[in-house]
Amino acid sequence: MTKVYLLTGGNMGDRAGALQKARELIEAQCGTLTAVSSLYETAAWGKEDQPAFLNQALELQTSLSARQLIRRILKLEKQMGRLREEKYGPRLIDIDILLYGSEIHDYPLLKVPHPELPNRRFALLPLQEIAAALVHPRLQLTITQLLELCPDPLEVKKYS
Repeated sequence: MTKVYLLTGGNMGDRAGALQKARELIEAQCGTLTAVSSLYETAAWGKEDQPAFLNQALELQTSLSARQLIRRILKLEKQMGRLREEKYGPRLIDIDILLYGSEIHDYPLLKVPHPELPNRRFALLPLQEIAAALVHPRLQLTITQLLELCPDPLEVKKYS
């Protein structure tokens, strides 16, 4: 079993409901969720003329390989109605693999650790809530240290 960290997010429709559905599908099809962060709201990143996103970090224990997991996740996104029409555009659901154990992968479909993790406060803050001391396998810094160094100025706040 491998400990994996995922980030779910979305900014269309019932955002909280979509993240709940994603958690259910991930647990049913990918492994066991062992930690779940609070929901966090942030302004859109990359393409700002769209609704705010909700994000949540998940800790998953899985027996799937990294490649099997990304294929399963892409199917889950599609099953939930995800359309990939515009880079950084609005989406019902987005599920990213942030970290896959201490492994490093560089495939066209999968780059782990997620290359933008150190630059995205909306990913680091929920991840810090469930894995503050986790060490990034490339940068050898903890999630807390990465958050302190993060250049992203967007405000990220807990959603209630």
